[in-house]
Order: sequence, then structure tokens, then C-alpha cells
Amino acid sequence: MGSAELVAAVRRGDVEAVRELLDGGEDPHARDPADGVPLLCVAVAAYDEPVAEQLINAGADPLRSPGGAPGGDPGLPGGDSALTRAVDGGCSWMVTRLLPELVRLDADARAGLLARARYWAVSDPETELRRRTGAAGPVERDTVRVDTWSSWYARHSLGGQTVWDGHPGVLTVLEERFRIRTSFDELLARALTRPDRDHGVWSDSVVLLATRQDEETWAAAQALSAHPDRLHRLFAADVLRCLVIGFGGMFSRPGSVVYKRAPEVFLPWALEEPDPEVLALVLSGLSEEGDSDGNGEVVEAVGLSYAGHPDPRVRLEVPDTLRPESAGTRVPREKLDVLYALARDPEPGVRERAAYRLAHCSAEAPGVTEVLAGLLGDELRDTRVHAAYGLAQRDDPRCVAAWRALRPLDADSGPDDGLVRAMWRYEERHPEIAEPEIAEPE
Repeated sequence: MGSAELVAAVRRGDVEAVRELLDGGEDPHARDPADGVPLLCVAVAAYDEPVAEQLINAGADPLRSPGGAPGGDPGLPGGDSALTRAVDGGCSWMVTRLLPELVRLDADARAGLLARARYWAVSDPETELRRRTGAAGPVERDTVRVDTWSSWYARHSLGGQTVWDGHPGVLTVLEERFRIRTSFDELLARALTRPDRDHGVWSDSVVLLATRQDEETWAAAQALSAHPDRLHRLFAADVLRCLVIGFGGMFSRPGSVVYKRAPEVFLPWALEEPDPEVLALVLSGLSEEGDSDGNGEVVEAVGLSYAGHPDPRVRLEVPDTLRPESAGTRVPREKLDVLYALARDPEPGVRERAAYRLAHCSAEAPGVTEVLAGLLGDELRDTRVHAAYGLAQRDDPRCVAAWRALRPLDADSGPDDGLVRAMWRYEERHPEIAEPEIAEPE
């Protein structure tokens, strides 16, 4: 059994304490005295990825079974290793974290995991929970958001057991890791079982397809762009957009099918799409196209045409469709008026996107400092950071008070990094305001 300190740290999800105890020599294979299961299983049951990662890094084996052989009957209650319990739990990101190198999984083990995932993928979570627990009371239902993965799941709890509804995505992850090429139509069908772009199952399908960067995937997604059902078009736009931005680190390059064909799909689609959510994705994909193949002016014109769209999701994408002007030039009045209007939009996210665009504009933009100063009290912190950055870049002294109000700043991430550097340069120009907190970035 594990020490009381390690068991308590794992139970409460204290990742720092878990790390320190493991570094101090605690056994990563330790078990919880309450039920004798490995602490890694405790972390999996709590859907605590950071703690699970610490245990695995210290040597905890996700294939170790507290009783029973890996890859057993998918109907067995509780699972029989941390990995199989993760499959049962319905979290694709937890399964990804626990999957060992393929060399450690023989054909029988892989087949067992796939069978378990397929069983769950077609099962109703609440029905399965009742079967496993034998409990007759009401199933507790809620949603859980995983911010680090930008996704959400439905959570079902009964009789001391909890499962999330991400099992089709778990199957997708397993097939990808086992080098099984799941068809486009099957991945679409799985996504449509959870018809929300932010749901983990939908995201799992889109991400996998976006990493393929091949003609087959592009053609299949493009064929859905005129589908009568909005969800099919939404899926197509999501996949095509991710292909264009190079999701998964596989960025499109000149000469690739994605780079060549993006304008011919997104430009006419943006002019015709009636659904706001789909249109927002199409505009997002269009903005990634930029000036390639000389389409910049056309892209910008399309974006400007939607500046007054009633749906904020569409307005949110407008600033990114606008081409940047070079230093020493002047921002056209029409574009400037649109950006200033968006910077005063009732939707906070739209203001943030416009603030970023204005703050990073190096061209001449009459009135921009007053617009940025008006955003220093915005409800979104990132908007305030953008505004302060833009003022510092333009040598406006109002950046000093804004910077002080925003502290502490994280110089290693997000928009804070840009503001820290901008304030360092401002302090070089104005040494009279020097403070210890303004230091040269590494």
C-alpha cells in the first residue's frame, strides 16, 4: 500500500504534492488501502490527467492489473487496469495519456481494447451504469469542461461510478494509435452522435482527419460543403479549416492540395452560407488563406461585407480577414471605421479580436490611440492587455497606468509576453518611469 501522504495527495488531486512525494522515493505502483487498486486507477477514476501523468512519469504501469488480465470481457464491471478503466471512463485524452508504446501491446491486447471501446461506443452510458452497479436510483447528470483540451463531455454518475460520454472518441483514438485508417464517413457519423463542435467526440474526429492532409480527406470534406443539413456542412467547414491551418503540426505548404484549393472552396462558400456557425468557420478558414494566389483583396472584401452581421460569431471573424498594411502607409477609412465599430461591439469576444488587430497595426490609423484607451477598462483581461500593448507601441503614456493595473504579467505566454516586451522598449525610451518589474525579456 502507498504512504498515507501519497494516497491523500492523489485523492485530493494535489499534483505538486504527488510530484514531490514521487521524487522523494514514493512507489508509483502504490495502492489505495480503501480498495486495493493502484493509485493510477484512482487518478483515472477522478479523470485527473495531471496526477496520472506524474504517476506514469515515475513508472506507474497503465497495464498493471489489480485483478484479471488486460483485454478481458468488455462487459466486466470496473475494468481491470488503469488503461482499460480509462477506456471505460469515456475520456479520449486520458486514454491517449495512458497508452503505452505499441511494442508493449500484443495483438490480443489491442483486440481487447478495441472490443471494449466498440462495446461502449454503441452503449447508452446510463443503461450500462445501471447494469454495472445494479443501482436503481436516479442517474446524476451534468457536464464537465476540460479547458486544456477545449472540449466538454456529459458526465453520468450512479452507485459510486462515473462515466463520460466520449466513448466514440476513445475508439477513434485507439484506431489511430493502432494504425487502423477509419473512413471519413465513419468519423463523420461518430461526430454527429455528439453534434457540438466543442464536444470531445466531435473534436476527436476533426483532429484525426485534419492530420491526414491528403486528397481523399479534402475531397470528402469539400463534397459536404453543399449538403442540405447544417451539421454536415459544419463538420466539413471544421475539417477544411483545420486542414488549412495545419492542425496537429502538419502545416500546409505551397504546392500542397490544401494550399492550392482553399480559395476555390472558401470564397464562394462564404458568399452563400446561410448558417451563422458554419459561416464563422468558413470565414476563419478564409482568413488563414491571406494573400496567397493574390486573393487578399477579395478575402478582405468578403470579410468587410459581414461586419454588421447580426450574429457575433460571424463578426468575431471579420478582423482576421483584413489584410495588414505595411508601416508608413495609411489604413483605408472603410476598414478603419469597421475596426473601430467592432472595438465597441456589445460582444466582448468581438472587441478583443478588434483590439488585437488595432494594437498590432503598424500603419497610420488616425484616432487609434483613443479607441485603444477606451478599451483599458474592458471586462476581458486580454482586451486590456492588447490595448495597453497598442498604446505602448505608439508611445502613449497611458500605457504605464494600464500596465501597472494589469500586473502581475506572465512573460512566458499569451498576450502578456508582447506587453512585457513593449513596456521594456517604452522604458528604454522613457527611463524616468523605470521600475524593477520592467526587465529585459530573455
